[in-house]
Amino acid sequence: MARTDIFDLGGLRLAAGEGRRLELEVMLDPLVLGGQRYAAVPERTPVKLEISRTNGGGYALHLHFDAAVSGPCMRCLADASPAVSVDAREVDLPGGGEELDSPYVDREQLDLRTWAHDAFALAVPEQILCEPDCRGLCPVCAIPLREAGPDHRHESAPDPRWAKLAELHFE
Repeated sequence: MARTDIFDLGGLRLAAGEGRRLELEVMLDPLVLGGQRYAAVPERTPVKLEISRTNGGGYALHLHFDAAVSGPCMRCLADASPAVSVDAREVDLPGGGEELDSPYVDREQLDLRTWAHDAFALAVPEQILCEPDCRGLCPVCAIPLREAGPDHRHESAPDPRWAKLAELHFE
């Protein structure tokens, strides 16, 4: 499998209506979310790319790959690596207007690395968790609540508005 960052669409010499299915490998750059770094696993990710030539001289593109995003859980900071499935489509039709002008195609050169990175970023879950029901950290002692157990509690501090009553002594 060949690693491809920039793919030459014109080199395929497709006629209108023709298409190709390719298996390639692309480097996925890490994501920075909430100040934390999240890596794609594997970093060199196998991708399936389908390319079809349109009647207007453009391209219809379909990208599919599976990867995991690895980094700290957003609730408890334990290691997390949820699976992500990416299924992205792009159309590039010269002269077709802004909606049909792909930002990833420039003069029949497909920036596959950038497209895969952006599609991966959009497919990553809103919260990266170590497990779907992660309860996070105890707000008082910062112990992971999955380790603390259901009986984990702390004495609450007395309400300072009642402090003067503590000074009363009855005999």
